[in-house]
Amino acid sequence: MTGTARYEATKIPEAIKYPRGLSLSGSWSGAYGSHLTFVASEDFRQTATVVPSPPFLPGPGPEPVPLGKDALRLAAIDARKAFVATLSDADRALLERQLAERLTALCAEAKVVAGYAPIGGEISPIAAMEEARAVGAIVAFPAFANPGRPFRFLAGEPSASGPFGILQPRLSAVAVDPDLILVPLIAVDTKGTRLGRGKGHYDRVLAPLKRKGARIIGIGWSMQMLSIPIPRDPWDVPMDGFASPEALFWFH
Repeated sequence: MTGTARYEATKIPEAIKYPRGLSLSGSWSGAYGSHLTFVASEDFRQTATVVPSPPFLPGPGPEPVPLGKDALRLAAIDARKAFVATLSDADRALLERQLAERLTALCAEAKVVAGYAPIGGEISPIAAMEEARAVGAIVAFPAFANPGRPFRFLAGEPSASGPFGILQPRLSAVAVDPDLILVPLIAVDTKGTRLGRGKGHYDRVLAPLKRKGARIIGIGWSMQMLSIPIPRDPWDVPMDGFASPEALFWFH
């Protein structure tokens, strides 16, 4: 890990530490060989590493070509799916509680905390949202009125189905500008570059809120932080930090 991020770690019970690698078969663009390995270790400072496959690890060989966003996205989605498959329901709930504890101080400082309704292998921020509400914050979630337009953050529970099949508040709820935004991601690098689903929905919304001073925290499983850089486009909004059950990183 370089000096680009500082972290605040927490202890995780022995039964759910993850000293394992996740190897993915398939054909990936560039010179990385037949698979990528996402390495998860006990030490969060090294917990999200992408390494090239043999024969490019040992000895001399061609310089690997950096993966583009599409290839990284596919690899990261498969790695997350494989990782989540190793978790029991109890382990997952415990890790999400650990995430909420990691975010407690940030939520206590905020007036309006925005989260999201998780889908698939995304880590859930709901326990953190409940803690934010308990200390007096307004909680909000993304809501689309029109799938072709940017979403708004609306105060209230995600009880209605949105145009992409994701739960969101009812459109009659009050629109708010959050000062703390918990953002889902597929991967993040050590510079704070976020890899999302590639549609730009969050970037369009986050940019003006960040200019107003909102703090933007990507959240995910620790193995979603990559040691290799994610290509950054001009419209990509960098994260201020990354929170996992194990640690909170600040990008500076």
